[in-house]
Amino acid sequence: MSQPATSFAVIVTSYNYRDFVIEAVQSALAQSRKPAQVIVVDDGSTDGSDDLLREHFGSDARVTLICGSNGGQLEAFQRGVARVDADVACFLDSDDRWAPDYLARLGELYDNRRDVDFVFTDMKNFGEENKVVGFHRSAVDLGYTAVITYALTRWYGAPTSALSMRAAWAKKVVDVPDSFRDTWRLSADNCLVYGASVLGARKYYLPTGCVDYRIHGKNGWWSNRSASLAYTNRLRSRGLIGYYARVAGLDESCIELSKLEYKTKPEPLWAETKRYAALAMRGRAPWWKRVEHMLAIVFGSRT
Repeated sequence: MSQPATSFAVIVTSYNYRDFVIEAVQSALAQSRKPAQVIVVDDGSTDGSDDLLREHFGSDARVTLICGSNGGQLEAFQRGVARVDADVACFLDSDDRWAPDYLARLGELYDNRRDVDFVFTDMKNFGEENKVVGFHRSAVDLGYTAVITYALTRWYGAPTSALSMRAAWAKKVVDVPDSFRDTWRLSADNCLVYGASVLGARKYYLPTGCVDYRIHGKNGWWSNRSASLAYTNRLRSRGLIGYYARVAGLDESCIELSKLEYKTKPEPLWAETKRYAALAMRGRAPWWKRVEHMLAIVFGSRT
């Protein structure tokens, strides 16, 4: 008996992007594989975005509008996820857009791989910058990534508009203390990416060529790459990973599982192999056992 098709909820979060938000929502509604829900969260915009959204979608049964006070990106995610009644939650920033086949591409994978929990894709930057950004040139089954994320702060994901995960995982990763809302008013996609990894989601990278990521003056973070910013971002990320690790019951002893985690990856990239080999040498096992694990990783042992 065939499995029922995966249903999708699209969560569009918006703050003061009146010039772009309608295009973003319309790109979700125009998918060849129709979403079960399109949930639009306006995070207390002051530029008239909320009125514009009501004008365009207030009577559209396909769209759930949530307009409230400004709480930041993490709180907007929480508001949207709380209304999800579908198998998979997809996230879309209101200044970005999707090509019509995006959900169809995701759906094919989610339908056929019930073990996959989290899928991210490549992005085509447009506007003030034009290039394709992706994890790899082809699809990669990343298996589990909890240990390597905990130990090395590895990022297995993408910006918001290229992220999706099964709804149960979305609810888990945004279930954080209220105090986190201030810390993650911006860049809350860190919560989605790091949370899913550390809590134990199986991840998959699927290049689709369907996500258009708009580069414009209001999101020009790429121009500020100071050492201070790099440090503070890394510090915040380590704190976030530490929180999820405590929820999952992980500590430094989990590094001893690096070989087992590596074995969950059917065709690991060479760069990944090197990272896991180095990680295997950090465990608490006797030195000869750590060397054995490292060599097994490098030379492809699956035993």
